[in-house]
Amino acid sequence: MSLSLKTRRVEPLFVVGPNGERLSVADLPPPDTRRWVIRRKAEVVAAVRGGLLTRADALARWQLSEEEFDSWGFAFQRHGLAGLRTTQRYD
Repeated sequence: MSLSLKTRRVEPLFVVGPNGERLSVADLPPPDTRRWVIRRKAEVVAAVRGGLLTRADALARWQLSEEEFDSWGFAFQRHGLAGLRTTQRYD
């Protein structure tokens, strides 16, 4: 009797979110999200980093550009949640 083992990527059911809470796919922002508050950005970054979904999946799901997503990841890594805050200039 021969057993064949195939390597298969197993995606986690949840990851640790930006505030230490469990984060599952069901907890992520809806695909039609247009208002990106700090918490939502951090959840998406944490989900991708934790392997809950791929970067490509995130870009497609929320119609994000590579530059936008990368800037969130860099800001979160460098400054934590505060780095994801956006400010508007009024000229």
